[in-house]
Amino acid sequence: MNKNSYAEHLATLCHRYDAILETCGYESLNVYSGAPGVRFLDDNYYPFRVNPHFKALVPLTNNPHSWVIYRRGQRPQLLFYRPVDFWHYVPPAPQTFWSDHYDIELIADAADAKRFLSDKNAAFIGEATKLDGWKLGEHNPEALISRLHWARAYKTPYEMDCLRQANRIAVKAHHAAEQAFRNGVSEFEINLAYLEAAAQGENQLPYGNIVALNHHGSILHYTHLSTQRLPETELRSFLIDAGADYHGYCADITRSYAYKPDEFADLIAAMDNMEQELVAALKPGLAYPDLHRECHLKTAQILRQFGIIKSSPEGAVESGLSRSFLPHGLGHFLGLQVHDVGGHQTAAEGGTTPPPAEYSFLRTSRTIEVDQVFTIEPGLYFIDSLLESLKNSDLGSEVHWDKVDSLRPYGGVRIEDNVIVHADHVENMTRDCF
Repeated sequence: MNKNSYAEHLATLCHRYDAILETCGYESLNVYSGAPGVRFLDDNYYPFRVNPHFKALVPLTNNPHSWVIYRRGQRPQLLFYRPVDFWHYVPPAPQTFWSDHYDIELIADAADAKRFLSDKNAAFIGEATKLDGWKLGEHNPEALISRLHWARAYKTPYEMDCLRQANRIAVKAHHAAEQAFRNGVSEFEINLAYLEAAAQGENQLPYGNIVALNHHGSILHYTHLSTQRLPETELRSFLIDAGADYHGYCADITRSYAYKPDEFADLIAAMDNMEQELVAALKPGLAYPDLHRECHLKTAQILRQFGIIKSSPEGAVESGLSRSFLPHGLGHFLGLQVHDVGGHQTAAEGGTTPPPAEYSFLRTSRTIEVDQVFTIEPGLYFIDSLLESLKNSDLGSEVHWDKVDSLRPYGGVRIEDNVIVHADHVENMTRDCF
């Protein structure tokens, strides 16, 4: 990672934080990385997930009980938790591309942080369930967090580099997963191939991998990972939605494959072309819900092209018929979190702009702007519960049910890329890696 790139990134963050703290009336900010939780009636811990506001400042994702203390106009301070412990791995003191930009204090006990923290004109961001009695300042003030969330939508060059590298890691692993699918192994074994190629464990990845064979592809968040190997005669399709992490930034990529060159393979090709058209249509100044409506129109065109519906594409969108085949949103912000924050936010000061009522699952209602990063993920599925409701509705007569039944065993198609909006073009990080 380029040290100058990070230095410029941190300077941008400090400028943002200075302005936001002044606007909200605070002199300092105490940001807690978090603490691992203990499992119910057990002495083992849940996997640790860092506070995203902590890793926004410093690229550490696996250091509980650590702090960043930021005071307006001053060099940030890092309290780095490094206990004396013979049971667990203890990370070394930071000596890397970002560490020279922090005043670093090593703390051996979590309570040692109290010596450095102050609640004078201070705000605190984090989970405070284990910090009773600590002097932290105002807990998670909404006005401050709203402004931080709004600002996170605009990525710095350093952040873009991290997102590109996360895509490189994920695409390498996607290639390995596809080959494992072609070799006829189980979902569980495909996932192992992915983890090995990414060189990231399940707790390091930004979300649980979706590795779905055949009809499992119709389950939007399928994470069961069956250990059963299917006979070659029963292998039809493969949907994988899986990402990677790089310095706390996420990749979120989906691909769909047919085992043989059949009609479902043609359907995937049509959806792939449509997805690239939607990426090309991502323009500064466009309201994201408008792009989502265009996605439904294009999906309905494919439904009509493949003889799945009788309605015109326009009629299928107007009646809501297309929503039975595409029940989720077109995409979302991407960054430090897979579903990055601020997608429904009205302004830096806060407020919520809900998505259109007919597209309640859409995660973004913002106007597209330069330096924003999105996933674009149209889908077309054959979901039993939705199809059953559709069949029993007034729109049931608008469907060719014999065609639906022939495609139902394949589950569905989803294609997802990660893209950066620039002033004069859209950068498709995912396609660049593939």
